[in-house]
Order: sequence, then structure tokens, then C-alpha cells
Amino acid sequence: MPCMISNLRLLFSSSATAAAAAPFLSPLKLKLRWPPSSPVLPLALLSSPLSRPLFTVFSAVDRRRRRRRLRHSPDFARGRSRRTFGDDPGRDTEGASMEEPGFNRQRAEGRDRSEGPRKELQLKKRARANPVSTISYVQILGTGMDTQDTSPSVLLFFDHQRFIFNAGEGLQRFCTEHKIKLSKIDHIFLSRVCSETSGGLPGLLLTLAGIGDEGMSVNVWGPSDLKYLVDAMKSFIPNAAMVHTKSFGPAPISDAAAIRDLNQFADPIILVDDDVVKISAVLLWPEESGQNNGVYCAMRPGDMSVVYVCELPELKGRFHPERAKEKGLRPGPEYRELQVGKSVFSKRLNITVHPSDVMDPSIPGPVVLIVDCPTQSHLQRLSSLGSLNDYYADFLGKETQKTVTCVIHLSPASIVSSPDYKNWMKRFGSAQHIIAGHEMKNIEIPILCSSSRIAARLNYLCPQLFPASGFWSLEQSCLLAPDSVHLSEGTSLSCQRISAENLLKFTLRPRDKIGLDRSYVPNKMVHSNIMDELHTEIPDIAEAAQHVHDFWNETGEMGEERRFMQEEPWLSENNLPNCLENIRRDDLEIVLLGTGSSQPSKYRNVSSIYINLFAKGGLLLDCGEGTLGQMKRRFGVGGADDAMKGLRCIWISHIHADHHSGLARILAQRRDLLKGVPHEPLLVIGPRQLKRYLDAYQRLEDLDMQFLDCRNTTEASLNVFQEASESSMDQSSAESSNSHDGSREITNRSRTNGADSTLFARGAPMQSFWKRPGSPPDISVAFPVLQNMKKMLKEAGLEALVSFPVVHCPQAFGVVLKALERLNSDGKLIEGWKIVYSGDTRPCPELTEASRGATVLIHEATFEDSMVDEAIARNHSTTEEAIQVGALAGVYRIVLTHFSQRYPKIPVFDEAYMHKTCIAFDLMSINIADLPVLPKVLPYLKMLFWNEMIVDESDDTRDSVSLAP
Repeated sequence: MPCMISNLRLLFSSSATAAAAAPFLSPLKLKLRWPPSSPVLPLALLSSPLSRPLFTVFSAVDRRRRRRRLRHSPDFARGRSRRTFGDDPGRDTEGASMEEPGFNRQRAEGRDRSEGPRKELQLKKRARANPVSTISYVQILGTGMDTQDTSPSVLLFFDHQRFIFNAGEGLQRFCTEHKIKLSKIDHIFLSRVCSETSGGLPGLLLTLAGIGDEGMSVNVWGPSDLKYLVDAMKSFIPNAAMVHTKSFGPAPISDAAAIRDLNQFADPIILVDDDVVKISAVLLWPEESGQNNGVYCAMRPGDMSVVYVCELPELKGRFHPERAKEKGLRPGPEYRELQVGKSVFSKRLNITVHPSDVMDPSIPGPVVLIVDCPTQSHLQRLSSLGSLNDYYADFLGKETQKTVTCVIHLSPASIVSSPDYKNWMKRFGSAQHIIAGHEMKNIEIPILCSSSRIAARLNYLCPQLFPASGFWSLEQSCLLAPDSVHLSEGTSLSCQRISAENLLKFTLRPRDKIGLDRSYVPNKMVHSNIMDELHTEIPDIAEAAQHVHDFWNETGEMGEERRFMQEEPWLSENNLPNCLENIRRDDLEIVLLGTGSSQPSKYRNVSSIYINLFAKGGLLLDCGEGTLGQMKRRFGVGGADDAMKGLRCIWISHIHADHHSGLARILAQRRDLLKGVPHEPLLVIGPRQLKRYLDAYQRLEDLDMQFLDCRNTTEASLNVFQEASESSMDQSSAESSNSHDGSREITNRSRTNGADSTLFARGAPMQSFWKRPGSPPDISVAFPVLQNMKKMLKEAGLEALVSFPVVHCPQAFGVVLKALERLNSDGKLIEGWKIVYSGDTRPCPELTEASRGATVLIHEATFEDSMVDEAIARNHSTTEEAIQVGALAGVYRIVLTHFSQRYPKIPVFDEAYMHKTCIAFDLMSINIADLPVLPKVLPYLKMLFWNEMIVDESDDTRDSVSLAP
């Protein structure tokens, strides 16, 4: 609050400014009495012509603070960007000039090793723990419990060790939300190797490799199929981050092959055995009905599942020195031998003294089972496993007394609810069963509470751009009975069965606290409470929401806000592009699924954009980790499934993990949804390194896709394809039989058609980056896939999809989507809209040229303006640079995205450049019919994050994601 008052004094310091501010001083005096916890601008000041300078003042203060920090950055000495801008940054600067910006050449060419993982990433060395005094529990990490898109994870906690079972998509974001330190993890175990259980593993390994100065690694365990996943991840993850991956079980085999004598793998495989826990793996494979002479057929990659058995050591009974004395023993080594379980000889009485003679009986340690039984065929095998006999309460031939304390079931609800599975559960006697698979009861409660709260606030202010969540009904969640999620069928007899809750604990040690612990389960969020907090924090929010509503109400009365809009020239502009004439709302919607960079954060997921073409399907531009979960948060579980089935294409900009690590999960989900339904493989367009990853991954599970290199979709390559297509139509059937000569003609034409762009042409700064030979690519190889793409574009109502190279890393691209022309009601031909997505890039001529006359430019804006040196070092763009690209290209609307995670809720930007620009938020949905009012909403959105606009100078937390790509 003092900072605000100081800046207001600066703003109104001159007499001329004070006179101009006179009409607003009266309401301002009243609002300056806000509580310090809610330093929000009054709506009267927000709606005044003075609001722009005020925001500029705060932006300048923040820039100075960040500039002081940047001087200590190792990248500060790198080259600066050379820029010239128009005279008035508040006006449309189309036609202004911009010199070629600086960039990190080594990074663009893939030769910058300064920020990559070290050659050797060390495992953390843990201190020895006392099993008697250590605290231990298992905890449900509920990733995917609300969206049903991935397997929940389980944390096994000890004072000095952490074990995580399964690492599905969203695990990092979940841990950030709930303050679970990833740096404490020692081991990761996969119950199966597939996108559902391991989708979050690539990002997690990269994050751990970037922790601290030395980086760190973890042990990753899984069945033998893990080898396929590791081979695939090598396409974009350094080997140093994966040197501690370990697989077990039978060697991977090809489809329809056979393994003889699988029973040799029936015994538990001990993976970890230390002072505090022994973890064993019991392999589970589908039991085939057709067997012949011990041969099991059709063992495919991905079929193997694991039951993990976690056994804590027994607690030794109390030692009685008086009994030892009676046996003729003296204190010292003889006592110590007995206490560690060894017998000693009493010379005095000439007898052997056993530990049981002087100690109370030992107390067996608790046993936890983590069970993943994915299919009915696996259940048949599970029911007959002899290796679990020692853990059954009803088994009479036990060699040792082992009592299972808790069983956590990751199996799907369809399996858990089957009679055979219920009967198997009863064999564990009084053990506590926690059902953590996908259950409909968990859909009502969001796992990412912070982002859900932000989404609810944004929805209240502007429901047109932030529709209500597709799966979470806050009003309904508060109607659930307090204990309804704990009740289930089959609780009779001695089988205790409950549904898992997010962060539910089961305490294992100390022994006197063993049992369920719900103290960490988050409180249920009630919509009315969120709205009450919002109105208390921002008293003018209701009036602001009404003003935003009026933007969509053309017949609204000309109130004070309407007069203010006319005073601002950029708000009264009406230069509507021809493509928006009589546009329909069911023509296009741009859904920003992820707007953060590098790694998922509390409020922003990583890059992904859904181009919703409604009845004509949709496309995904980039597909970072958690894209499927974001789709379900936006459209609901059923709506997201429909969108997946209607996908026409997925386009990936470059190989960095934050742009494609959610791809396998999306493809696998679509494959499962369309199983048994006639359909075409999904077209995936991306850089050539992505093909290596997908080819390796498809050895693990079929992704039902076809790949097309981005280089085959550049303008030059498409021109060659078009010429070849036209010439092939004119050829006779006899000529068409000579396919070899035809392919050679296509190849020669592609190599002489000037496919090199100006940015990568001979003599240009980036010449060596565009690898030769191999550029331009051989179109003849991609010809059939290009024909499929042409068909796909026509069905989607698109005229073109064109990729173009950008400056970020090797094989980085942006993309242009152009809609087909259409007829209006008068029969007039109207051009189609044009969407441009920059991917990750520095400003470059290729991007500016591709954006000419675009309806919408979606441009990355990773850094604020004061961090241009860091933007150059990492080949990203600043906010001002992104806006300038759009201005030079004559773009109608600019949407900024891909913000550094150092800006958790809203990025820092200069108000003066925002006259045709909007800031993207996760799950923001921009309908093409709403583009005219898009920039008008931005000042009101900033009301929700006013306290985020002023950065505390004491906030010196290093941006952990700045080390990532």
C-alpha cells in the first residue's frame, strides 16, 4: 500500500496532471482506505484516461527491480537486441521498421551446452535411518483423479527417503501445488509402462536434472518394457538423466511371440532392501486361455503389470538385562549380540543363550501392497499367484507371519467392482483397502485447487472468454455428504474398503498412530465462498463484470464506461477485417490449454492450443504434458473424448519436452476411443527428431498415427507438391506407370524450386543452422501423406497449413492456418481467417512475413521487456518484441502466451503497447466473433491480479525453469 501511494504521488505531481485528475480524486480518496491485503485500483481510476500512465509507472518500477537482478545473471553479457520502433507505441505501427534482432547462434544450431545436464548426475546420498524412530506413511497423490486422464501416484514416505509409484502426466504440477519436494525423491516405480502411468516421467527427469548446481537423478524401476520408453526418451532427454533406469522381468519380445516357462518369473524380485524398507516386485501378465505345453502366446509390449510389496522391518522386542544376567552373561558384546538377533554361549553356565530367552517377541513390520490389475485377463493371473500366499490371512501354510496392513488398488473401477476381484480382496483379512483407480466420485473435486480458484474468478468476470469448467460443478461438490466418498459396497465381513481422496495418508510408523489420516485432505471448495472472497478483496468486481458484459451487448446504454471508451482512440477503432464480416460463432474458437513455458506450474500448464472448428473437428498446436487433462477441464470428460475423436491433426513446433511430451497420451486416448470404429490414423506434423521419438515409442504401444515432417509443409515444399499433383492429373495411365521417373522428377523439382527461405539462405546469419544436405526434403517420400493432409484440410474447412522456420533451436517452426473462402448472405465472396502461431522463437523475418495480414497472431512472450538479454540468450521473445512483430505485419489481434513461470499469474508488460493485444490464460477460449472486443477486456483482467503487478524486492527466488529450454 505505501508503494501504491508513493507512485500515485509521482503520477499526480505536476499541476497539469493534478488538474486533469480532479474529476477522479474524490472517488480515489474513498478507495485509498482499502485494507493493505487488497491493494486494488478503484474502478473509477481504472476507467480513467490516467490508467495507462499509472500502469506504466508500476511496470517501470518492476522493470528497474528486475534489471538489478539481471545484472548478476551470467547471461547479462550476451549481445543486446537492436530495435527501432514507431514514434508512438500506443498507435498502430504498421510500416515501422525493426532491425534484425540478436539471437544465440549456438543455441539455435544445437551447440549450446552451457545449460544442459551434466555428464554425470549423482544420486542423493541418504543418511542411515533408525527403523524404530523413523516416521513412515503412504499417501495418495491424486493426479488424474478428477479428470480420469492418468493413473494416480502413491508416495511412500520415510524421514530420509521418498518412493513414488507411477508418474503420470501432471505429477510435477501436482507436487508444486501441494508443496511436495521433488528433490527428495529417491526412487520412481512404474506399475505398467504406458502413457497413463509414465506420461509425467520425461518432464520430471528434466526438472530433476536442472535442480541445483550439479543436478540430480533418481532410480527409475519398471518391467522390461521400460527399455522401450527409455529408448524413445533418448530423442530429447540427455542420457545423463536416465543412467539409473532399471528394468526387471522377461526380456521384451515382439508381437505374437512366445515365452516358455514364464513361471521362472513368478517369485518376487527384490528391488530395494535397506534399513527401513524392502520393496519387491511381483510380475503380473495376462492369463491366456489358449496354452499348449507351457507356451504362453501373444505377450505384447505393455502387457506386463506389477504388484509392488513394501515391507517395513520388524521391531525388535524389549531386551531384559536381568534375564541375561541370570543366564550368566555380562553387559557388553554379549548383550549387543543378543539384541541384534544372534545367540551367544554362556561360559559361566555352559549353555547357549538365544535372543528369545532374554527378549520379548518381535513385532512384525507393516506390509503395503500396491496393485495394478488392468484387465480381466490379468485378474485371472492375479488370483492364482502363489508368490502372494504368505500375505493371505486365510492361507494356512505360511512359513512366516506376514500381515498385510494396507492395499492400494490402482486397478480400474470395472475390475475392482467385479466379484472375482472382491473375493480376492477378502483374502487379506482386516487389511485396509484404498481404491485409488478412476471412480466417478472424484470428478466433482478439482485436484489443482489454485488454478481452479483462478478459473472461477475469471469466469465470474468474463464468462465469454472463460467458460465454466466442463467437469467441475462447485455447487454440486458441496452437496456431497461428508463421508460419502468413504462408503462403498462390499464393506461387510472383515474387508475394510474406502475410496481414495487426494492426499489421504495411511500412517505406518510410529506404531501407535497406524491407520488412516485425513488431516491433509484439502477442504472442499464451495463456489459461493470463492465469490465472497473475490468481492471482499475487490469491492468493484461486480461493476467491472457488468462493464465487461456490456462489451457483448451492443444495445447497452451509453454510461460512463461507454464515454470513456470513446475517449480512448484505440478502443473506438472499427477496422474490422473482411474475414470477420457476418462471422458465425461456430466457425472457430481458439482454446489456450497451456500458456506457461518450460515446466508445469501452479497456475499455468505448458504449451498447447486447441483450434476448435466445431462440427468440422479440431487441431492441436503443440501438445505439452497434461494437454489431455486440460481438455477435460475445459470440455468435461465426455466433451474431451468427443474432441479427441474429432481431431484432424496435431502440429508440433519443436522437440523441447514442454511442447510435445503430452502427445503420446493424446494419441493413446484417441486410439482407445476409436477402437472398433472405422477411422484414419491421425496426422502428426512435427520436426524430424519427433519422428525418431514416435517410432521408438510405438514399439511400446501403437499410437495409430502417421507422421509428416514440418519441412514437407513449408511454402516451397507445398508448391512442389501442388505442381506434382497437377501434373499427375494430366498424365496418361501409361505415363503414370513409370513411377520411378515421376518420383525423380518431383525430387529434382523440389531441389530447384527455391525452397530456402530468406532467413536461412546462403550468406544469411542462420545459414549453418539449416542443415545441408537434406534441405529441402525429398517430397516424393512424403507425397502420400501430403495427399492425406490435403484431404484433411478440405474436410476441416481449411485452405492451407504452412510451416515456416523460426529461430530457437534446430528444426524449430511456426505455422499458418488459413480458412477457406466463404459466401455471405448476399452471395459475396469473403476471404477466410488466418491464424499464425509462432512456436518458440526470437523475432525473425520469416515470422513477420508469415504473419502479414493475419487475423490472429499467437506469439510467445517468455520474458518481460527488461530481460531482453536473457531472451536473446535463450532465443525467446519479450512482450514488446512479440507485439512489435504483430504491428509490423499488420496483424488484427495479438495473443501473447508461453510466459516464463517466474510470472505465476500474470506477466509484466507495458500498457502502452496493448492496444490490439491480449494476455493468454489457461483454458481461455477466444471465439472468432469476440475478436473486436478482446483488447478491451485486458484492463479488467488485471484487476484480478493487481497484487501480482508489484513484485517485492525481497523476492529473489531463482527461476528454476530458466535453465530449461
